[in-house]
Amino acid sequence: MQILKTFFWHSIKNTRFFSKAACLCLLIFFATGAFAQSIQEQIIGTSQAFLEQITAEYLADNTITGRHRVKIGRLDSRLRLPVCAIPLQVSLESPAQPIGRVTLRVRCDSNAPWTIFVPGQVDLYREVAVSLRSLARNSVVQAADVQLAERDVSSLRQGYILNLENVIGQKLTRPIQPNQVISANFLKAAAAVNKGDAVVISARGSSMFVRMPGIALEEGAIGQQIKVRNARSQRTVHARVTAPGQVEVAM
Repeated sequence: MQILKTFFWHSIKNTRFFSKAACLCLLIFFATGAFAQSIQEQIIGTSQAFLEQITAEYLADNTITGRHRVKIGRLDSRLRLPVCAIPLQVSLESPAQPIGRVTLRVRCDSNAPWTIFVPGQVDLYREVAVSLRSLARNSVVQAADVQLAERDVSSLRQGYILNLENVIGQKLTRPIQPNQVISANFLKAAAAVNKGDAVVISARGSSMFVRMPGIALEEGAIGQQIKVRNARSQRTVHARVTAPGQVEVAM
């Protein structure tokens, strides 16, 4: 009986010991989790404020209109860093401009220094030229074909156009789908002279001005050089397109 009592007493004592140890482990676990969470919140909050500031400054310095949205990416939940006794230092790691995907360098310069790279995203919304309907290659863009609409330009790798005047009257170099953002790469100047057109060839010198009929041997937009044939002499010359049906040669 005495042996049973002794065993029962030791069992109770061991149970109390393990209960205290378990409680202590739980306290350490939750304290560590809360500490890590506070570090992550500090990193995200500081990064968010920094990215907001440099984005606003970049847009203002470059006179870029539009609205923007800043977002800091998620950090690894397993991240364990010591608390920083001084304010965190943040810099833009890449790219050179804070638009689109960015990477921030966040560092602690205290006696226990550390550095971490934080992902972010800056979306920039601007009014850009978009098509209202399907447009065929080589068609000339009309006013009824396009409009300005808000788009996130941070993801537009081929560029965009802010002024419809730079689109209307231009010829398309590729087919365009409805609601597609129009890039300058999709456009070229519409031909003012087409191959086979009758043109007036002007020759201007320091003391004389001559006009003669000709035939365009290739198409060209205003300002471009094309080959034309003099209808009288049948000679082929290079001339600059100055207006529809008008070309000029240098003398």
